[in-house]
Amino acid sequence: MTENTKKPLRSRHWYGKTDKDSFIHRSWMKNQGFPDHAFDGRPVIGICNTWSELTPCNSHLRTLAEGVKRGVWEAGGFPVEFPVMSLGETQIRPTAMLYRNLLSMDVEESIRAYGMDGVVLLGGCDKTTPGQLMGAASVDLPTIVVSSGPMLNGKWRGKDIGSGTDVWKFSEAVRAGEMSMQEFMAAESGMSRSPGVCMTMGTASTMASLVEAMGLSLPHNAALPAVDARRMALAHMTGKRIVEMVKENLLLSQLLTREAFENAIVANAAIGGSTNAVVHLLAIAGRAGVPLSLDDFSQLGGEVPCLVNCMPSGQYLMEDFCYAGGMPALLNEVQHLLKPDAPTVMAKPIQSYWQGAENFNPDVIRPLTNPLRKAAGIRVLRGNIAPRGAIIKPSAASEHLLQHEAEAYVFESIEDLKANIDRPDLPVTADTILVLKGCGPKGYPGMAEVGNMPIPARLVKEGVRDMVRISDARMSGTAFGTVVLHVVPETQAGGPLAVVKTGDRIRLDVAKGELSLLISDTELAERMAQWQAPAQEFQRGYYKLYIDHVMQADTGADLDFLVGHSGSEVKRESH
Repeated sequence: MTENTKKPLRSRHWYGKTDKDSFIHRSWMKNQGFPDHAFDGRPVIGICNTWSELTPCNSHLRTLAEGVKRGVWEAGGFPVEFPVMSLGETQIRPTAMLYRNLLSMDVEESIRAYGMDGVVLLGGCDKTTPGQLMGAASVDLPTIVVSSGPMLNGKWRGKDIGSGTDVWKFSEAVRAGEMSMQEFMAAESGMSRSPGVCMTMGTASTMASLVEAMGLSLPHNAALPAVDARRMALAHMTGKRIVEMVKENLLLSQLLTREAFENAIVANAAIGGSTNAVVHLLAIAGRAGVPLSLDDFSQLGGEVPCLVNCMPSGQYLMEDFCYAGGMPALLNEVQHLLKPDAPTVMAKPIQSYWQGAENFNPDVIRPLTNPLRKAAGIRVLRGNIAPRGAIIKPSAASEHLLQHEAEAYVFESIEDLKANIDRPDLPVTADTILVLKGCGPKGYPGMAEVGNMPIPARLVKEGVRDMVRISDARMSGTAFGTVVLHVVPETQAGGPLAVVKTGDRIRLDVAKGELSLLISDTELAERMAQWQAPAQEFQRGYYKLYIDHVMQADTGADLDFLVGHSGSEVKRESH
């Protein structure tokens, strides 16, 4: 690493001169009460905050920011907090994923445009973590993450309930007549008992776990509850560490290595992590210039066992995972599968994160000799429906459906599904394969979490709780079921999924990585030749920009003009 003394602080171009430009920069900052010595050459640390009351997951981040500031001041830095777009997964329409790339643009341009030397990313809700990392990677300053942390365990009728996962279960129970509406509403009030992200191993906790596995945060960042005092202490120590990283000139590009991404893929399998991690890791790798492909997830993670017994794959919640030892204990269990020398924000190899770690509850973090599910990593499927790939999460699927052949029932759009899924005369059986079109990046737009289609009401009442479902959509990391997702190319882009018809037979064989429409190549070619792209509904604004430039899921669904990086240099002054 290059010592900072050999390279002037970036912030000195803003605050370190005696001309009118630096006069302006310093003078206006002083209207907040900062004294002269705040500008004496100490590192300026940006605190990139996705706080918002419309993002309940991140509603406490202004408090955590104060902890970061304490650590920055202690280490001799100058902390400055700034807001960026906040994406409330549970609140935003049509889907937070539509705006992940917009957040990344906000983060990238904010970091580049202001006079900071390093940055702390405060995020947690599903799309905030990857969006912030994508933007930060395109600038490449010393960077470290503090995650929101999970909510406390949900409670209802004396038992733990998990966000997302139990919502789907309760909803189906109401549809089946097994749960009253009064009970359903009572459970709602006990589900979310504190600030923080989903306390299941959904996308938010998955991404926080992978951030830790990649060495982009301090140890124990992933699992400490949002309201645990130790998370505030972690924020404080993170503030202290980022100042040291600036002095060491430890850049984000030095941490986002191929080895770090390989460790993330292994960790995602071992924790039973979200399918959304695939599209996010691919996008981050695209910004960092690291080669990563869809096949890496099968090749590196496909045979990795699921060891974390948390919903939706298991029974416990993130609070339990924390008390069992969290990510250090989990990484210790799979250390033989990891790249131990991958660098971290601690300027030590990732193996230092698990050295001395203990597993305090082997039912929550299973040993390799007693996995929750063997060979549970995300699998990539290919065939004439998905020539560029699709994915499935075996740890959340039904074993008996992982090899399945049956007739399809097709929903042409999300509106078609919602209008017809509860029809008593819907011609489906428990063996039918449900197909949903038009929900990919361009089609929804934004690739919404609707891939875990509800089971038809008639079948729910008969006790059916899982069916094979196929779409170009995503699903929540809290969801479960035998659900094939991210079919590429998507319907709107003219992928073969667009021409699947009700009554067609489809074969799914996860072990073989196969997803096939059982018609002849000739008939498929004839159908494709007759297909016409639907008219583009959106003709202005960000929707149009997104649809015109979004890439497919197998390359991370980033905007094509955002791939790569532009660095941190800004040569021209503002006055």
